[in-house]
Amino acid sequence: MQTNEHVLSRMAEDLKLRGLATRTQEAYLMNARLFLKWANRPAETLGEEDIRGFLNYLIDERKLSASTINIYNAALRHLFAVTLDRNLNYRQIPRLKQVRGLPDILTKGELVRVFEKASTLRNRAALMTIYGAGLRVSELCNLQVRDIDSESMRIFVRSGKGNKDRYTLLSQTNLKVLREYWVACRPRHPDGWLFLNGDGTGKIKSRTVWSTFVSAAKRAGILKNVSTHTLRACFATHLLEDGVDIYTIKRLMGHSHVNSTTFYLRLLKFDSKLVSPLDTLPKKRGRKPKGGER
Repeated sequence: MQTNEHVLSRMAEDLKLRGLATRTQEAYLMNARLFLKWANRPAETLGEEDIRGFLNYLIDERKLSASTINIYNAALRHLFAVTLDRNLNYRQIPRLKQVRGLPDILTKGELVRVFEKASTLRNRAALMTIYGAGLRVSELCNLQVRDIDSESMRIFVRSGKGNKDRYTLLSQTNLKVLREYWVACRPRHPDGWLFLNGDGTGKIKSRTVWSTFVSAAKRAGILKNVSTHTLRACFATHLLEDGVDIYTIKRLMGHSHVNSTTFYLRLLKFDSKLVSPLDTLPKKRGRKPKGGER
């Protein structure tokens, strides 16, 4: 019987051969390791009931979100179906239904205030690049100097979600702040990272970008519930409001399916000329009801 460490090592090889994104590989391995530690038995002796018990533990005791639990679910399906070559009854380990609420969107005026409150030029340039190009925070962290194409006015996004490459917008305002950042900070790294960490030894971390944005929003007096993904949602929503078609936005954002992009239609502001049908009802003259009348 294989040890659990040997099973995890084999799983790492399987994930690499499948070509999953590095962050996905790391998450699946971490989740599988936590499951095996929780079960405290050899992997080959475990089955659907153990998976169900672990997922219920995550729901009842850890209080994790549906999206997070579904990532654990996917990791365990890979562990059993691929690494252990086991046939599972997937009806016994269903994925949780995810309810996607509407995120808060910042107005263009609010965004200007947030950018002005960024603590450093590097941070301002990073936040403006996320919004200006519609990047995921991981895509920003992986940007290299050579990815900024000022001649064609576009940004090359390498190995985005699903390991897909794409091009997106490089605005004139974005290019200006990036040039200011380059002149002032001269980011130089053997791997060519555009945004470096505090001591310049590596690329900026996602957590740093997140805390930078949240802190700037707080200083700007923003009371909405925001995260770095808010900037990407604002990019899509504002393009839609400016009349850009949904398929162009899909390509810029790197979505695999247009349904992911049409979600942002739900965030559009109503046209100021839009009138409720209540206001179009015929006005009938007559006695006004008293306040206490029933």
